[in-house]
Amino acid sequence: MSRVVLGIESSCDETGIGLVRLHDDGRVELLADEVASSVEQHARFGGVVPEVASRAHLEALVPTADRAFESAGLKLSDVDAIAVTAGPGLAGALLVGVSAAKAYAAALEVPLYGVNHLAGHIAVDTLQHGPLPSPCLALLVSGGHTQLLRVDDIATAITEIGSTVDDAAGEAYDKVARVLGLPYPGGPPIDRAAAQGDPKVIAFPRGMTGPRDAKFDFSFSGLKTAVARWVENAERRGEEVPVNDVAASFQEAVADVLTAKAVRAATESGIGTLVISGGVAANSRLSALARERCEAAGIELRVPRPRLCTDNGAMIAALGAHVVAAGVAESGLDISANPALPVDVVSL
Repeated sequence: MSRVVLGIESSCDETGIGLVRLHDDGRVELLADEVASSVEQHARFGGVVPEVASRAHLEALVPTADRAFESAGLKLSDVDAIAVTAGPGLAGALLVGVSAAKAYAAALEVPLYGVNHLAGHIAVDTLQHGPLPSPCLALLVSGGHTQLLRVDDIATAITEIGSTVDDAAGEAYDKVARVLGLPYPGGPPIDRAAAQGDPKVIAFPRGMTGPRDAKFDFSFSGLKTAVARWVENAERRGEEVPVNDVAASFQEAVADVLTAKAVRAATESGIGTLVISGGVAANSRLSALARERCEAAGIELRVPRPRLCTDNGAMIAALGAHVVAAGVAESGLDISANPALPVDVVSL
């Protein structure tokens, strides 16, 4: 008998509601994916304001859930289990989602699962490409996280093999966009500008690639600073800053480091599948270079479509379905949000 899982995501500035059906054969089918974004409310601040995000979640959660059920042609009573992002993320934002999930679970008398936002970014790929091979390697590239993860079981066994030392790739995009006078969030406008530029004009540094650096860790702080200094020097000389070329050269440096480390990790581990997920996975140069390098190394590359890469409720519903299928114990109504939830804790 198939089961319907409701997923609730509220870790940052996107209120996401997803509905999936877990079939008896383990297949997970996407039924609805509705998102309300508060990004425009944060744009004038150049970054997410936690209090604004929390208020936006409060206002958007129920209407977004209503749209999801309408889109799926389902009623609340059709839900068999609820999954909610319990961490990591902004404390206040997480509490809104967790509180709503508890209310739904109590009212419907269905099991509640508090799950990991980062694992959700990996699980969402199964909605498009089917079950994950075991093991596989995941490169998670989002606003605040850049990680290499070994996934032996999406519901129970994720191991971090590389992480961010300081600025994650997404944070570097936002900061470089500000330097170049491009809007927030920085990913899409830099990608568009880079398409019109020459990535070979400026040789920006590739951080954490020296012989003494941690093999699979990441640092984009130095790259961000190098871009800022280059722009400052050009302006000091009275030169017009070639925004497109700077964007292209910066983006090439990011994609080069990410894909080189990911392919190297997969090759050295003998893993034949790489999944790239998270908001930055929608970047055109990252996916193109990853495809080129994976093909050369004989590695299967899986990248979810852009809509699934950014924060959404479908990814939490998908992860919840895998947790349910694995027979993991439910979290119960006494769970609390954990803003610093480590990636190896898939569910609470």
